[in-house]
Amino acid sequence: MAPRVLSNFDNIILNTDTYKHSHWNLYPPGTSHVSSYIESRGGIYPATLFVGLQAFIKKHLLRPITIDDIDEAEIVTRQHEIPFNREGWLGIVNEHDGYLPVEIEAIAEGTVLPIKNVLVQIVNTDPKYFWVTSFIETALLRAIWYPTSDYGARGVSSQESAALGGLAHLVNFRQTNTISGSLAATLYYNALRPAISQPNSEHSTVTAWGRDNEADAHANLIKQYKGWPFVVAVSDSYDLEGAVKDIFGTQLKDEVINSGSVILVRPDSGDPPTVISETIEGLFDKFGHTTNSKGYYKVLPDYIRAAQGDGLTIESLKRIYAELDRRGIAADNIFLGMGGGLLQYINRDTLSFTQKANAINIDGQWKDIYKQPKSDTQKTSKRGRLALVIRDGASGIPK
Repeated sequence: MAPRVLSNFDNIILNTDTYKHSHWNLYPPGTSHVSSYIESRGGIYPATLFVGLQAFIKKHLLRPITIDDIDEAEIVTRQHEIPFNREGWLGIVNEHDGYLPVEIEAIAEGTVLPIKNVLVQIVNTDPKYFWVTSFIETALLRAIWYPTSDYGARGVSSQESAALGGLAHLVNFRQTNTISGSLAATLYYNALRPAISQPNSEHSTVTAWGRDNEADAHANLIKQYKGWPFVVAVSDSYDLEGAVKDIFGTQLKDEVINSGSVILVRPDSGDPPTVISETIEGLFDKFGHTTNSKGYYKVLPDYIRAAQGDGLTIESLKRIYAELDRRGIAADNIFLGMGGGLLQYINRDTLSFTQKANAINIDGQWKDIYKQPKSDTQKTSKRGRLALVIRDGASGIPK
């Protein structure tokens, strides 16, 4: 007999916390419906940009549960020595063709909403399966908090993380090097050409020429991609200052000016605020500058800029712009690309995301339910079935 083929993480019955398999028989007798909601209870930002629900629905809820899924889940849960509600899952297959009987209400994806407001509300539609609402909390909450909290394929732990985080990045930006995010935008949201990138050199394409031929490596990059809108040259494989002043600013100055592109000189090491500022000032010395409409801040010619991708976090970005401001350097001079800082320096507590039950129907009567821990009032949950109301067109987001 051939060994069982695992579901490749597509089995929604196993996409949960183990202990939730023991909850189906713990609700009060007569329970017919359970309602729950998702919100950001707080955190370091006053608002969230809601995204991710449609991707979750298309990937997980539009795929019906099968008998094989049930068999697989039973094997796994038995191995974990916890009970398994086989009868309940078989009922969903037989009575609902394997689709979970739930109704999900949500604000429009892309909405910027102040924290402490309901984002999603879910309730079961078949009284026999009231336990499903909270069973999918693990998968649903993760699908919401992660992309809503934020790009960087190599900075995350899985392709799915790169896809969801990259997708969230593309809500506000078009430039990315995370192909998985672009694929997710097309697959789940029917996006057409959702992302663009540009030619980039890397250290191997520079060091392969040898230290004495570094200028040839950069010249080849400019030649090969002449006329592209942007061309990014990693420039600190050996000596960043020498590359800025001697190579780009002297040996290749005419090639840069006549490239038909914007050449981005990119450092990849050192203290970001210091390195990026000194890089731009070195380019000022060689290519000159103008002053912007503020009358104070210096701007490079259109064909040359600097780029920074190393060591970027929310905090280092603040330091970078503060240092640029201190030196009178316009923000127009830099292009920034953040990787792991966007997707790995966050967790569910960054915006204090939670999903909690808010109402239950017992013997035909709805009853408000909530938690109110005496030890932490910030974790008091909302009670009763919810509606999100915009009053007088106000967003409620602090300016």
